[in-house]
Parts: sequence; structure tokens; C-alpha cells
Amino acid sequence: MSIADNATKITTNTLQEMKREGEKITMLTSYDYSLARLVDAAGIDVILVGDSASNVMAGNETTIPITLDHMIYHAQCVVKGVERALVVVDLPFGTYQGDSKTALDSAIRIMKESGGHAVKLEGGTEVAESIERIVSAGIPVQGHLGLTPQSIYKFGTYSVRAKEDAEAAKLLEDAKAIEAAGCFSIVFEKIPAELAAKVSAQLSVPTIGIGAGSECDGQVLVLHDMLGITKDFSPRFLRRYADIGNTIDGAVKKYIDDVRNGDFPNAEESY
Repeated sequence: MSIADNATKITTNTLQEMKREGEKITMLTSYDYSLARLVDAAGIDVILVGDSASNVMAGNETTIPITLDHMIYHAQCVVKGVERALVVVDLPFGTYQGDSKTALDSAIRIMKESGGHAVKLEGGTEVAESIERIVSAGIPVQGHLGLTPQSIYKFGTYSVRAKEDAEAAKLLEDAKAIEAAGCFSIVFEKIPAELAAKVSAQLSVPTIGIGAGSECDGQVLVLHDMLGITKDFSPRFLRRYADIGNTIDGAVKKYIDDVRNGDFPNAEESY
């Protein structure tokens, strides 16, 4: 039996052991109780309460508008539905970039008010001090390198990162720096597969890829994307495992027809 299947509760130590044994880590986003409960029961290892909630739940163009209070609310909902998975909660834009004390205060609020198990933040050497301070308070931190959506206005594009030698070298430097600062895991988003494999091999902590090839220690996708709920987002790295958007469309149209035709409710559905 695999390490993950044998675990009644996934912890950061479980993920470390999975990397050592070459067992792939599975990770998906969730933002509410009902879907988190289903994802957890299906056997996912890690649930990310992502700031992507800004896009898929709130309809914003970027992740920037979502607040710490919003993230805590979504995390509270998710935690109530989870029994086994490790729940990681994104620190949203503006809650950790200023200084390490602000970062620690934000992380403490998430842990105390949501019941989450860890936090995630974007950036490399520039946030290493914040990571170290958060970890020193006993809070696990997951890093995030490559395409960092909270910095979209700085880079101006969602294209693949670290294709040039200088940026690839900086990514390796950043990965080693935040590992040394105490990250238990690092997400690599939209970087060349060869680079992700190279850096993953040089780190002792697990790497989780999204658009970073198959040689990362695990993979993550946005739940609403892989289930086909979102329709206007089709990056190369996305595989749709269901077409729930069309299923919902068909069900709602059938309901409308049944109500208008007087078929719903029928005698057996009435008191």
C-alpha cells in the first residue's frame, strides 16, 4: 500500500516521506464545504484554499482583490469538510509583502481563525525572512515560484517564466533560499519542465507543479478548471477530467422545462 493510502491524516511529514519514496503528491483547490468534502473523501493528499477564489468564486480578473478576511472565510468552510487532507491556505496579496511582522500576523490569523494546517505565499529571496519568521512561530509554509499571479501587473503576462538562463538561475537560487528559510514544499507554476526537474532534484522538500512538467514531486490544478466548471480558461497544462459545466446547463434547462410544463412537482413529490 502506498504511503498516502496508508495515512489516516496527511501531514507535512507525510509529504516529505512521499518525496523520499518517489510517490507522487496530489493537490487540488477547494473553496467551500461541499466540494472540499467530496475532494477529501476521494483521497486527495493536499487541498489548497487558493487565492484563485478571487477568480472562480468572486469573478475578479486577477487574484489581487481578495482579502485576508475572504481567505479566512473560504478556509473555514473547507476545513469543516475535510477529515484527511492537508489544508494549505494562500496568504493573499498585501498581507505579507511589507515586512515579516505583517506576514506573521497574517499567518497567525489564518491558522487561528480558519483551522487550516499551513499557509502558502509567493516569492523567493525577498520573502525568505518572512518565511523564516512564520515557520519559527510553528506555522508550516509552502512556497510558490515561477509564474506568481499576485505579481501579474509587474510582469504583464501569464506566459511561461524562467525560460532564459538568468531567470532560471534566479529560480534555483530562490528555491534554495526559501527551502533554507523553512518551506516544507514549493509550488512551481508555468516553468520549463526540464528546469523544474533539475531544481526538484536539488531540493530536499517536495515540489508541486502546475504547468511545470511531470518530474515535480506532485501536481496541482484548480478544481473548477479540471471539472469543466470554468469554460473560458484553457491553458496548455490543463486537463479537464469532467464536463460539469455542460451537465449543470442541461440540468437547469430540464428543470425550467419541467416547471413550466407543470411536470414538476408531480403527485409523488407533493404533500
